[in-house]
Amino acid sequence: MSEIKCPNCGKTFKIDESSYADISRQIRDAEFNSELESRLHSLEETSRLKSEAALNNARSEFVKLRSEKDAEISELKAKISSFEAEKALAVSNATSSLEKNLSKLENELKLKDSETKTKEILTRDKYESALKLKDEEIDRLKDLKAKLSTKMIGESLEQHCENEFNRLRAAAFPNAYFEKDNEVSRSSGSKGDFIFRETDENGVEIISIMFEMKNENETTASKHKNEDFFKELDKDRREKHCEYAVLVSLLEADSELYNAGIVDVSHRFEKMYVIRPQFFIPIITLLRNAALSSLEYKKQLVEVKNQNLDITHFEEDMNNFKLSFARNYELASKKFKNAIEEIDKTIDHLQKTKEALLSSENNLRLANNKADDLSIKKLTRNNPTMAAKFAELGSGESSPS
Repeated sequence: MSEIKCPNCGKTFKIDESSYADISRQIRDAEFNSELESRLHSLEETSRLKSEAALNNARSEFVKLRSEKDAEISELKAKISSFEAEKALAVSNATSSLEKNLSKLENELKLKDSETKTKEILTRDKYESALKLKDEEIDRLKDLKAKLSTKMIGESLEQHCENEFNRLRAAAFPNAYFEKDNEVSRSSGSKGDFIFRETDENGVEIISIMFEMKNENETTASKHKNEDFFKELDKDRREKHCEYAVLVSLLEADSELYNAGIVDVSHRFEKMYVIRPQFFIPIITLLRNAALSSLEYKKQLVEVKNQNLDITHFEEDMNNFKLSFARNYELASKKFKNAIEEIDKTIDHLQKTKEALLSSENNLRLANNKADDLSIKKLTRNNPTMAAKFAELGSGESSPS
């Protein structure tokens, strides 16, 4: 028998050995249940805290990744906007340069056209002035015709023409000479009477004229005609390398054809004219002005040709610019396309990352749900030892004290 003192009332009572063993077993079962319940509670708390920490860490990591990816997407969008702006600026600059060049060309063409029109006006005014002077000279010579006809009887025709030229040489013909042709041709044994030659300031010949003078008083009793001297005059012109041939004649005094003015006989012999003495200076002036005008037109043709070359070079430069611009635009377009493809790849990668994070969050949610659904029965389902312990505890609690 054993004595046991009650801790509450202090009363001592005796129990047998079997009762003592039963009480000891109950005490041990109570301590075990308490400890087991405490450990299960601690395990559940620890699992819950770990689940919450893992979930918080996953959420924090997702927020961080999403923030970084949003920043990358914003940066890519900014680069795309910048590239679009640069491309638009490049196109605008190229277009502006092309428009400026076209405007410059149009202004140059207008200026050239204005200059050409100005030259045409000046040339027309010069010819009108020359014609006016010619008409005045003709009127003056007609007025003196009667006197000249009388004067020619006592004065040689050659001397008259030479005096007329020398009177105007200094003012009208500073770069010309009018001299007798003293060189007899070896082939024909003939020569002309006078040769007129004029050069420009560079010594380039402008015009040359072979003159032949024929006076009625110098002829024999048989009357000659002007055409009797055409062939020999043409031959003298060619042998002395003169451009024009002029017969100054008093022959056929009653001919209305020759008395009317300057007669062009180029249909018989090239570049040949027949005149009366009063048209000696006018024929020189007319042929000389025509030669000067021809030189001016030649210069204008050269200028026009140079302008056409300039326009051709401009068109070539414009075509080269178009080809270069198209090539650069094609390269830029390829780079832009590649950049867009890279952006699409990045967006696709970010989308996959987002889906993975969302899937991770879903798995964490399922884990949390499983932790919340955790019970002693589920923990001991596949644990025979723990199942036996809980079964023993259950049987102990149903037996009497």
